[in-house]
Amino acid sequence: MTSDALPPDAAAALASAVGDDGLLLDAADCWSYGYDNSRRQSLPAAVVLPRDAEAVRSAVQVCRRYALKVVPRGRGTGTAGATVPPPGSVVVSTERLARILELDPANRLAVVQPGVTNGALQEAAGAAGFFWPPDPGSADYSTIGGNLACNAAGPRAVKYGTPRDNTLGLQVVTGAGQLLRTGCYTTKGVVGLDLTRLLIGSEGTLGIITEATLRLTPLPERVATLRALYRDVHAAAAAVSRIMAQPVVPRALEFADGAALALLRGAGVGDLPEDAGALLMIEADGLAEQLQAAVRALAQAAAGDGLVECRAAADDREAAALWAARKALSPALRSIAPVKINEDVVVPVSAMGALVDGLARLAERHAVRIVSFGHAGNGNLHVNLMGQPEERPRLEACLAEVFRLVLSLRGTLSGEHGIGRDKRPYVELEVGPEALALMRRVKAAFDPDGIMNPGAAY
Repeated sequence: MTSDALPPDAAAALASAVGDDGLLLDAADCWSYGYDNSRRQSLPAAVVLPRDAEAVRSAVQVCRRYALKVVPRGRGTGTAGATVPPPGSVVVSTERLARILELDPANRLAVVQPGVTNGALQEAAGAAGFFWPPDPGSADYSTIGGNLACNAAGPRAVKYGTPRDNTLGLQVVTGAGQLLRTGCYTTKGVVGLDLTRLLIGSEGTLGIITEATLRLTPLPERVATLRALYRDVHAAAAAVSRIMAQPVVPRALEFADGAALALLRGAGVGDLPEDAGALLMIEADGLAEQLQAAVRALAQAAAGDGLVECRAAADDREAAALWAARKALSPALRSIAPVKINEDVVVPVSAMGALVDGLARLAERHAVRIVSFGHAGNGNLHVNLMGQPEERPRLEACLAEVFRLVLSLRGTLSGEHGIGRDKRPYVELEVGPEALALMRRVKAAFDPDGIMNPGAAY
């Protein structure tokens, strides 16, 4: 069965642009590109699989000529629906653009195509003694292009920053079908506007990344792990503020609330004391001879009123055991409710306690189960609203209040998942109508016909 939504002459033009083996029209083939981790689903009219930047440009030019909507796609691991195609649209998959073009240890950088997975880049860079700092939970299988599109970071962002902080330049095909280069090959450069940082996080609404020049960081000699348990979230939040106010910056500072710990105890995971109401996982890295002092400084900052237990791992095996509870949270959540709305809000570190208190009040008011965990060093919490399918209207009503609570605490609606289609109705609440209108004018400059990922982000 072939899709009847694509005009035959448009299909022929796309086949000419990417080759017959680079165009999918059969619905059975296209369905695989119609969903992401948001659980949204929609059948695209076609899927193109270009092998180089010129094929991407040609495909976008064809789509512009025939007024076809374009949805860029990596591996579809996003949770906000950014890669779910509107009906009649064309998905441009970067899966065949999967080469590491250059690994340059002398200049601490790599040049990669967007379909390279984060895990593949880490393996190649690691062999040369380096790593790329962004490490989202999907790092083993998400693509660099997807990481850049959503500015997806992960635990190490607290020390090393997000993709915006670790990318030197891009090659992009805009919605006008132009091949554009941004940034430079050096770590310093102030020529012109910073289009690289503008494009990162734009979720495919401005163009399709076809190449990225990434800043690499030397691998640390050693990594040390601490697990601290607290009486309640306020004690843990106070500890986070102390940790982030002293000179040793942790490479990861992860948080889980009381509801998350109760879930783990019920699953028999983590060896968690009954009187623990919050957890912090703390990692330090650096030179081996300096690490012991760093661990002492972090442990001292972690100590204080409400501390139940603080343990340091003696070796990698014990570190893995301490991390087991934090890593078990997402799988455990999938087992307790068929509907899970997973948001990644951010508040100032000092407001984390107020956020968790507010979430508890909302959970009670709406009769919704809320479990929170995430990247405490950035104030970036994954707020999970859990329920049954028939409870979705109540979950959505609660979610709207969660977003208003976050904004009242001077926070932001997304730290790394992006806006996609799920959070688009709430963007104006945060940025205001004037900024939103300006964003749309910027989009029109890159994408004059509005074909790039319509309905996503803003």
